[in-house]
Amino acid sequence: MSVVYRVALVLVIIGAINWGLIGFFRIDLVAYLFGGQTAVLSRWIYAIVGLAGLISIPILIMRFDEDEDLDPHTRIDRNPSYGMEIGDEEDFTAFKTMDVLKEEKKDSHSKNKHHNRK
Repeated sequence: MSVVYRVALVLVIIGAINWGLIGFFRIDLVAYLFGGQTAVLSRWIYAIVGLAGLISIPILIMRFDEDEDLDPHTRIDRNPSYGMEIGDEEDFTAFKTMDVLKEEKKDSHSKNKHHNRK
């Protein structure tokens, strides 16, 4: 997330806290600190928080799997490495699967029966 979006998000949070204070306690902290709702400084702060809200709209649709947000120490990555940490991974293609072993056992068992009949 870029610095602009982070600053905008902080201002939106400050605005939300101010609205929460107005809603719950009827205290407008910005107006209290800067000389009332109609004071020039209060209006500037309201305007800046409003612009921050507009700037924050793309955060709703922003992807959060950007490269800068990925922790390099986690296994969550778009290009995972399937290599072993200790060394090369063994090649298990030479080993027979259980199905092949069962089939060979079945074949050898039937050959033994056929051989014993002679």
